[in-house]
Amino acid sequence: MVISHGLVPKLGYLLQTLGIFFISRFKSSVLCLILHQRFNMAHFHSLTVQKIKPLTPSSVAITFAIPKELIQTFAFTAGQYITIKKEIKGKELRRAYSISSSPKCDGITIGVKKVDKGGFSDFAHNKLKVGDVLEVMPPEGRFIFKPSPSPKNVVAFAAGSGITPIMSIAKTVLESNPKNNFVLVYGNKSYEETMFYTDLVKLQLDYPNRFYVYFILSQTQEDESIFGRIEASTINYVLKNKHKSIDFSDYYLCGPEAMIQLVTENLKDKGIAEDKIHFELFTSTEIKDELPEKLEGKTQLTVIVDDEEFSISMDKGTLVLDAVLKENIDAPYSCQGGVCSSCIARIKEGKADMVKNQILTDGEIAEGLILTCQAHPTTPTLTVDYDDV
Repeated sequence: MVISHGLVPKLGYLLQTLGIFFISRFKSSVLCLILHQRFNMAHFHSLTVQKIKPLTPSSVAITFAIPKELIQTFAFTAGQYITIKKEIKGKELRRAYSISSSPKCDGITIGVKKVDKGGFSDFAHNKLKVGDVLEVMPPEGRFIFKPSPSPKNVVAFAAGSGITPIMSIAKTVLESNPKNNFVLVYGNKSYEETMFYTDLVKLQLDYPNRFYVYFILSQTQEDESIFGRIEASTINYVLKNKHKSIDFSDYYLCGPEAMIQLVTENLKDKGIAEDKIHFELFTSTEIKDELPEKLEGKTQLTVIVDDEEFSISMDKGTLVLDAVLKENIDAPYSCQGGVCSSCIARIKEGKADMVKNQILTDGEIAEGLILTCQAHPTTPTLTVDYDDV
């Protein structure tokens, strides 16, 4: 085939135009995919309860079936949590529950411990049935373990319901590499109140010489347990005596704030680098407004969420998330207590101070990230972007 010289420029222009067209279409497809993923992460989906299993007299494990069309949406990393939305007595409740199952399992399992005036936990224990449908937000969270090709030795300290994300992390550590080891120090009142006790014993049988668990019981003296609480002597016994020959790559802490502070300080005193210590609070001590000065006046707040922009006037003494929800803006949130990461947003303009922060690093704060459930505006204008996180 012979091509006329006069047609070459035209053909080149045509090919260039087609190239730009296809590249443009490709970029648009990628953008649509990104926006689709963000949309999925910020919205709830209907999931069916597949199984309810009693764990202790005051806790149950709930497993959700994941339909084929939502498998990618609900893919998760060990240590993450889901948020459940349920209207109870005319009031919408949102609760965050860590995933206890392995990412390799079908379905998603969470552990729910009954608490006084717990709202959803009461409902889960007394009324929830297999076959019921609940609104669930896709997994999120930063308290995670990602497998790597090189062997890793991990130690975890958990108390009470703080075991739930640790279960997922332990299974992933053990499944991902035959040379990995996992050591767990787990505090409870008694064996009867120990969530996932039978599952932990099974892990010992499935992974002998690789999985080690130390049950710390504060109210009963029982076989194969240590009486007391997780304290300095417990940490020293496990790390400096029983497993002194193991070089641990990561330390995971989950449970009440007092326990996390004690273990963190002890590990730092032992020279453990801060970036190796990962923690997640499961209960939060009551925090009163601890800002250094009483905030007065108004702030013009601009909120960006799901590619929409809202503008409202709010009192500086009000928390950003409270002001947003008061205006029925559908911003992401869960615990409203500063112990999860659902409500993180990025400051685009202005400044805000947080009453409490146990999640964001100094670097992340410097980059403008805030927990909107803990943040008060301190400038006349403030713009927060929930999409840019």
